[in-house]
Amino acid sequence: MKAFTYERPATVQDAAKLAAERPNAKFIAGGTNLLDLMKLQIETPATLIDVNRLPLDKVEATPEGGLRIGALVRNADLAADPRVRKDYAVLAKALLAGASGQLRNKATTAGNLLQRTRCYYFYDTAMPCNKREPGSGCSAIGGFNRIMAVLGTSEACIATNPSDMNVAMRALDATVETVDPAGQARTIPMADFHRLPGDTPQIETDLRKGEIITAVTLPKPVAGQHIYRKVRDRASYAFATVSVAAIITGAEGGKPTAARLAFGGLAHKPWRVAEAEEALVRTGSADAAADAALKGARGYGANDFKIPLTRRTLRAVMAQATRA
Repeated sequence: MKAFTYERPATVQDAAKLAAERPNAKFIAGGTNLLDLMKLQIETPATLIDVNRLPLDKVEATPEGGLRIGALVRNADLAADPRVRKDYAVLAKALLAGASGQLRNKATTAGNLLQRTRCYYFYDTAMPCNKREPGSGCSAIGGFNRIMAVLGTSEACIATNPSDMNVAMRALDATVETVDPAGQARTIPMADFHRLPGDTPQIETDLRKGEIITAVTLPKPVAGQHIYRKVRDRASYAFATVSVAAIITGAEGGKPTAARLAFGGLAHKPWRVAEAEEALVRTGSADAAADAALKGARGYGANDFKIPLTRRTLRAVMAQATRA
């Protein structure tokens, strides 16, 4: 591990100022992703800004009837919060499907938002990777790409976003709150927070230099069945091959009256397509919804199976919704 400077700012604005002023600075809270990357020298920050003592660890009701989740709320605490379990069950289920209990005790809400891909070639510093070293090439294209994306890809990158929480947050229409070095607050819709790779896969989010995430806000609860279905290679501590976060309303008769569908394991960001939700409500058919969600999908050889697997996973979600 390379030497770095360690700072512990007293306020949110101080933290943002440090991040803006110091070259190659990184925020650290739980460190469940960053420390691994530092050990492999994929991340080599010159300054670590410890934000653990900032007052960002509360879950509070909003005047609009939603919830405001502080950036430092631990995944385990968020999943166990009675309000989340009752009104935002898809989020609680997604959190419990991710990582191990020990990691959930350390991992934070903001850190989960900022998880980096688990692409094999991103973690292998001997191999070219545009996300790690822009312009070097994408080894996953033409390589072993079983876990890679089939939607929203580019010739520069076919990596996936690994987070379970992000998929549920996308289904819930969450918004991300930030503060910049000048103390100005900004709100970013979850739909816009993560970026597709395009020609700049190293730029993964809409965050600006020095901005620090302070909270994630959920709107008023959405009625319906909250389902999180995760397909993975083993029963625990594995990233999703395909996942679906679904909120299905009125499906007992076979045709829902409303639906929200977000997919994980398929793209560089949580994948949500309005046409898929409209098709499900219009037809009641999981296959029709899958057709819309998978429009433009492209396999790269070893991950071709993700396309039919997504269809089967969505059928299973609908079967669960109609049985309730």
